[in-house]
Amino acid sequence: MTVKYMLLINAGAITGEGSAADCDVQDWVNFDKAVQDAGIFVSGESLADLVTATSVRVAADGSRTVVDGPFAETREVLGGFYVIDVPDLDVALDWAARCPGARGSGSVVVRPVADFGA
Repeated sequence: MTVKYMLLINAGAITGEGSAADCDVQDWVNFDKAVQDAGIFVSGESLADLVTATSVRVAADGSRTVVDGPFAETREVLGGFYVIDVPDLDVALDWAARCPGARGSGSVVVRPVADFGA
C-alpha cells in the first residue's frame, strides 16, 4: 500500500526573475527526472510569478473581497508542488529533502493527501 503526499515548495528568497534563489533550473530538471524515474510522480506544477496572484476572502455575511497579491503573513512564497505516491512518511520526507526547494532559505512542507474513499 502507498500513500499520496503533497510536497508544498516554499521559497524563502526569490531572485529578480521570481525564481527560488537557492537553486537553478537544472536542479529542478534533475529532481523532476528523479521523481519520474522512481515511479512515484502523481502530479506537480510550478506556479506563475507572484505578481499574478489574486486573493479572495469571504466575510461571515457572505460578502466577497478580491485583491491583488497573496498578502501572506510570512516571507515565504509558495512556488509550486509535487504530489508523490510512496510507501510512508519517511520516504516522503526523504524525497522532500532531495527537492531543490528545501535548500537554503526554502522549505518543503509534507502533507498526506486526504483519502475520503478509504
